[in-house]
Amino acid sequence: MAFKVGETVVYPHHGAAVIEEIKERIVRGELRTYLSLRVTQGDLRIQVPAKNVEMVGMRDVIDEGGLEEVVSVLMAENPEEPSNWSRRYKANVEKIASGDTLAVAEVVRDLTRRERERGLSAGEKRMLLRARQILVSELALARSINEEQAQTRLDMVLAKAFGDDVPEGELPGGPIPGINATVAD
Repeated sequence: MAFKVGETVVYPHHGAAVIEEIKERIVRGELRTYLSLRVTQGDLRIQVPAKNVEMVGMRDVIDEGGLEEVVSVLMAENPEEPSNWSRRYKANVEKIASGDTLAVAEVVRDLTRRERERGLSAGEKRMLLRARQILVSELALARSINEEQAQTRLDMVLAKAFGDDVPEGELPGGPIPGINATVAD
């Protein structure tokens, strides 16, 4: 993968990040290239060796086809999930750590559904918030909208998935792929 300064990428666990600098450093007598990333949510800065970007799961922002897949995942019925809290929590941690947008969307869908039906533990509430932040940051980038607008879009897809009434109207960033309904800003 070739990256350039100013490009936005997705970094596992943290979501969207901007490449601020590409620099070379000597490490153990060897010249190595590093990418300096600034995570868009918060002040976190990350240094990633260029040769390790695939290993750590850094990738480009999803495209239109990826958006449609995210909507499909969010709209899908809940698969069987472990009833044991610790197993469910561990599985969700692994999904978020993978950096895979579809896996993060599964966590958002499953924990949102669980929250609506039974409520969540404090740990699962924090996990849902984190997964939503990661997903929203990527949706905002993919649609070139702000995060508040992306949050509205995500809420609309989840509402539709759970059978709630979704008002008609125009959404910032155009219609949601896979869903005919749109909503007022």
